[in-house]
Amino acid sequence: MSRLVVARRSLLLGSAAVALMPAMAFADGPDVGKPAPLFTAVDSNGKTWSLADLKGKVVVIETTNDGCPYVRKHYSAKNMQDQQREAAAKGVVWLTSASSAKGEQGYVTAEQANALTKSHDAAPAAVLLDPQSKIARAYGATVTPHMYIIDANGVLVYKGGIDSIPSSNVADIPKAKQYVRVALGEVLAGKPVTDSSTRAYGCTLKYPRTSS
Repeated sequence: MSRLVVARRSLLLGSAAVALMPAMAFADGPDVGKPAPLFTAVDSNGKTWSLADLKGKVVVIETTNDGCPYVRKHYSAKNMQDQQREAAAKGVVWLTSASSAKGEQGYVTAEQANALTKSHDAAPAAVLLDPQSKIARAYGATVTPHMYIIDANGVLVYKGGIDSIPSSNVADIPKAKQYVRVALGEVLAGKPVTDSSTRAYGCTLKYPRTSS
């Protein structure tokens, strides 16, 4: 076995270990049932988005890092894209947040973000550029992907994982409960979310090393 293969396997095992670690103390974020933290951010096409302006719409926030095997799992299987399109068809605003700090894995320029969106055939309403991790910090995001749903009244109604099986194996997707898909269906039907706070799993979100 080559050293390169061993190194890659070690990296993936390290990422898996991260997924099973307890959430960091600061990462509890806002409580479900409380107003979602407001934010303003510029997307990869130069448009400014404000959560306050989206009141009346259901909003999904997805943290992302294309270098993360857990993110790649859902994009390679088209699970993330399918849910983005399903959400858009129902009037939901899906915001993908690139919250890795500059110089860290997952950081993207506007051009890189657009290229990745195109190559993945992804369909979020926007890719928000958050290199100072302001959105991630406000929501207590610890990993990629970390998922949030905000109802039409601006209340946080879901936070946690995209599904119930914390692995980077594509084969696990059909066996998992799709928490975000189910929660969105409940929100849009005017029902309370059954599993409103679940365990997020993925690669550690790459925050700036110093506050800015």
